[in-house]
Amino acid sequence: MTEPLALYVHWPFCVSKCPYCDFNSHVRESVDQAVWRDALLADLRHEATLLPGRRVSSIFFGGGTPSLMPPATVAAVIAEAAALWGLTDDCEITLEANPNSVEVAAFADLAVAGVNRVSIGVQSFDPQVLEFLGRAHSGDEARRAIAAAQAHFRRASFDLIYARPGQGLADWERELADALGFGTGHLSLYQLTIEPGTRFATLAAKGELVLPDGDAAADLFDATQAMTRAAGLPRYEVSNHARPGEESRHNLTYWRYGDYAGVGPGAHGRRLAQATERHKKPENFITAVERNGHGLKVETDLPPHERATEAMLMGLRLTEGIDLARIEVRSGLARDAFVDADAVARLAGQGLMQQTGDRLSVTDDGILLLDSILSEVVRTG
Repeated sequence: MTEPLALYVHWPFCVSKCPYCDFNSHVRESVDQAVWRDALLADLRHEATLLPGRRVSSIFFGGGTPSLMPPATVAAVIAEAAALWGLTDDCEITLEANPNSVEVAAFADLAVAGVNRVSIGVQSFDPQVLEFLGRAHSGDEARRAIAAAQAHFRRASFDLIYARPGQGLADWERELADALGFGTGHLSLYQLTIEPGTRFATLAAKGELVLPDGDAAADLFDATQAMTRAAGLPRYEVSNHARPGEESRHNLTYWRYGDYAGVGPGAHGRRLAQATERHKKPENFITAVERNGHGLKVETDLPPHERATEAMLMGLRLTEGIDLARIEVRSGLARDAFVDADAVARLAGQGLMQQTGDRLSVTDDGILLLDSILSEVVRTG
């Protein structure tokens, strides 16, 4: 296997926990930076022994809040990855950041460390919405952070959350127009969802938090597609929009079912026919690294059919869809083992899917019905 490799590095610490967040994030009074740098590098070396002969095409520092990492630690991880594998000439190195002033102040040093793309968790510019979402920054800080990112990095993206309680179509159109006005090459636009185990889930269960109904959410989604397309940032994945060539290469590796190494607490990875998972709790991760030289908790062999269906479920989120021939090669299965051709033909006749040769995709009319479409076309066994 000579395809390039993606690398995910998880930094688990945050200043506070947002009420909608179900990511592996933790609040700690203090962090021993030297211990964490050494642990991440050890974890990285372990993965390199199991994935030799590959070059890294993207590195993604996620979290948590990786912009709280010392730039020296970021630089050390990048340098170690380059020494262990080698980086492609156009390697995309992304770091997630919050718009808080203290984090933005590190942008210049992070750029020197090797980061060339930043993804900012703006979520909203409205102060009341930011308070509702539990965000620690202001709208003005968000605007300054985007400007700083554009000044320091070759590429910048930011996130917004919409389809919030009480949000009307006109409100969202104004907010999205404001966001598009910054001229970044990439936007991630997520409809608010209620994740189990979050504070929002507790409020929703009590009837104290009610999201827009299906029709209203669909109207918001349709308006999003029209406005981003008109601005030259069409949807390339359900929630992600980019100027052609500005797509997140790292996330495309996930959606195209490529291989990626995952290091750091709770990080997931995929090595050919194996899935990996690190210890999730920070303290358990450190203990495992000190004991074993790595933070690996679970290695799971992925049967051929599971690999094929996962590739279908991930790839059909993309506007480009999936390459059935590639899935056959990666899984060792003929396509009729994982695709219901009759269902595809029926849905194509309804204008919800399209197939050209080996390329199968969901149309714009079908994307809001994606879950239903997947249940019909993906053969699970």
